[in-house]
Amino acid sequence: MEIDPDSVAPASQPLDSLLAGIGSTAGGLSGAEADARLTRCGSNDLSAVRRRPLWLQFLDRLHNPLLIILLLASGFSAMAGDFYSFAIVVIIVFVSVVLDFVQEVRANNAIEDLRRSVALRARVLRDGQERELPVERLVPGDVVQLVAGDLVPADARLIEARDLFVNQALLTGEPYPTEKHAANLPHAADPSEATNMLFMGTSVISGTGRAVILRTGRATLLGAMAHSLRAPPPPTDFEIGVRHFGLLILRVTVFLVLFVLLANVLFHRPWLESLMFAVALAVGLTPELLPMVLTVTLARGALRLAERKVIVKRLTALHNLGAMDVLCTDKTGTLTEARIRLVRHIDAQGEDNDGVFRLAWLNSRFESGIRSPLDDAILEHGQPDAVDWLKLDEVPFDFERRRVSVLLERGGQHLLIVKGAPEDVLRLSTQYEPGPGRPSAFDTEARARVQRLFEQLSDDGFRVLGIASRVVGPDQREARVTDETELVFAGFAAFLDPPKADAAAAVHALSKAGVAVKILTGDNDRVTRHVCRDLGIPVTGLITGDELRAMSEEALRLRLAKVNVFCRLSPPQKQRVLLALKQRGHAVGFLGDGINDAAALHAADVGISVDGAADVAKDAASLILLEHDLSVIHGGVLEGRRTVENVTKYILMGSSSNFGNMLSMAGAALVLPFLPMLPIQVLLNNLLYDASEIGIPFDRVDPETIVRPVRWNMDLIRRFMLILGPVSSLFDFLTFYALLTIFGAGEALFQTGWFVESLATQALIIFVIRTRRSPLVSRPHPLLAALSVGMVLLAALIPLSPLGPLFGFVSLPLGYFIFLAGTVAAYLILAESIKRLFYRWYGRQARRGAMAAGQFPHGPSSRRSEHRAHEA
Repeated sequence: MEIDPDSVAPASQPLDSLLAGIGSTAGGLSGAEADARLTRCGSNDLSAVRRRPLWLQFLDRLHNPLLIILLLASGFSAMAGDFYSFAIVVIIVFVSVVLDFVQEVRANNAIEDLRRSVALRARVLRDGQERELPVERLVPGDVVQLVAGDLVPADARLIEARDLFVNQALLTGEPYPTEKHAANLPHAADPSEATNMLFMGTSVISGTGRAVILRTGRATLLGAMAHSLRAPPPPTDFEIGVRHFGLLILRVTVFLVLFVLLANVLFHRPWLESLMFAVALAVGLTPELLPMVLTVTLARGALRLAERKVIVKRLTALHNLGAMDVLCTDKTGTLTEARIRLVRHIDAQGEDNDGVFRLAWLNSRFESGIRSPLDDAILEHGQPDAVDWLKLDEVPFDFERRRVSVLLERGGQHLLIVKGAPEDVLRLSTQYEPGPGRPSAFDTEARARVQRLFEQLSDDGFRVLGIASRVVGPDQREARVTDETELVFAGFAAFLDPPKADAAAAVHALSKAGVAVKILTGDNDRVTRHVCRDLGIPVTGLITGDELRAMSEEALRLRLAKVNVFCRLSPPQKQRVLLALKQRGHAVGFLGDGINDAAALHAADVGISVDGAADVAKDAASLILLEHDLSVIHGGVLEGRRTVENVTKYILMGSSSNFGNMLSMAGAALVLPFLPMLPIQVLLNNLLYDASEIGIPFDRVDPETIVRPVRWNMDLIRRFMLILGPVSSLFDFLTFYALLTIFGAGEALFQTGWFVESLATQALIIFVIRTRRSPLVSRPHPLLAALSVGMVLLAALIPLSPLGPLFGFVSLPLGYFIFLAGTVAAYLILAESIKRLFYRWYGRQARRGAMAAGQFPHGPSSRRSEHRAHEA
């Protein structure tokens, strides 16, 4: 990757001259100056695009080629003297675009408000005081404070740094953290050499720092590379399905329009009128309302989720949430209260020992890296007489070593204190202290006794840290990983994190809803089993990190179906489990809030974090919980399913209605000596039909449709369209026959009669399609019912009103309305019967297909593949 030299040039400038050059100080900017710079420089957000004025956004909607052709053709019609038709076409097009535009703008504004509520924030010095502000409001010259877990919010030059390690893999590809210093550098050719610079998008692994921002937004190094580094994620099944649906309707529409246009030309009908009819037909049949319905439906789902304390960052995540059938989560804060207390500090003899607490407190006090709740519990437990120690260096915590070491000095004595996973600390210890200041060799008997003590604490539900130390030479002022050997084991720090009273109910509710909960934790298996036992959650299978390390991918996929607990996992192992679940065909969610969870959140279909999580976790997540609670996720899952169900209603309704209209128009073009509808009538029909569907995003769904995970099913939509569409055409042809033979309709009466019948069948069929129950049992949302019925009544009244002649309508005889009522009732009854038969038949087909593939009810993997994996 080529690096712009200008991006690292500030690394070579003296800090004082650099601050003077950008008009800032080590104490930051004033609020007034920051506001002025924000106006000049714009938002500090790579994804932010300068918002175009609303009137320009509105004009963008008119770029539809079909609308342009329609307006041009109607313009020619006006030039030929038909000014009324031209005016009506323009009005209808304008009203349709406004209807779409207003709905979508309101939905997008609502989503933006939700996103801002969980935006990343930074600690900034303004007017000499530290404030917490949204990252997007940072400007060049701002001074920010950074700690472990923070995302670097912009390109910046360090003013101060203390044991600061930064992950720059996003820019340099280097997987190991880089240590940063505030010193001036003579030269820096790229980010890996600019050790006094921080770059937007990188993350702080450990330590603390203070830096002055030099560039924001698209002016940053990441901004210059954003086109390659921040490529959009691959489309979801939902997005692909919607795209395929649109292309299917578009292809059929183009074929029909060309067919109708050719038929009119062959019958020597006026070419301009034929062209306008064909284009108006294309406008009416194209699902141009689909983007608006999708946006509004997803936005409504996001707003309802916000009421349940779940903030949606990416709308498409709603489909994945509805499709999710496996949720992976840590136990801390999910199954437990996350109110961790230090309750015991015991030595190798199993006795309470203040010396063990003193070492643990010193390690946590001087640790500058990733601070865990266990550190907070140690510091809150009290303060020993140990304040005269000075810190020399630190080996930060990492998730492979699972420990942290600090090198301290007091009165010429240099002491390395190690705190971490008991298994690792014990493995590195060669001595222990049976009494104060009397180290003894760690013989087999002593080691076995300490191991039993650790296991007993774990079985009792305590989370345990091992504490050890080592005296080093007085000349050693740096700590290294290689120093973590030949340690003197001090003892254990034991913590209690009580189980959540409602966790078991939440796990049961998710399981009942078809979502299997799997626990992925860094704790050992004994503690995890104890928590699960207290909550009444059965452990159906357990894999440890050591077992996983020795396991092949095929063997892991084989065992996934029966294993619900994974212990002592490293971050790459969590990611590996998620990817294996996805390979089995599951839609996988992951709930995490730590620095170590970022990779797993990226790998999951649904990344879920919490509002108080580390920046890197919040940035990687699609959903943010305002409460760390599984019951909140259960409500979110149901809401995601409702959203997908409502989108599917529009797709089913639009596909079957449009396909039926296509067949009817094709038949009418072949047998009628005139156009079955005038172009302006087609457009008016389309406008009223679109208005009737505005209520779909607000509609209720039947409870049984969201009991199991809901996935996008293009095959069902295609089959439903091919079966129900011709039924609609059948009643159109019946109406054609009645108008021509019973009512002796001429051109105007025929067009009026079919206009009313077409809209009535299109709009009222939603009551059949919206539910798999009987329409008499399942109640629609009042808005949807009112709009659907209201648009039909309006269509029937327009021919009787003064507007009727403007659209070429004439009054319909009373007998036609009686015929229409019977026809629509018969159509709805027949459609309901066919719908029930279709779902019964399709359900049998789906079950046969699943049995042929050997699929399990809750997992798409086949028995044949499981047998092959077992043999392997």
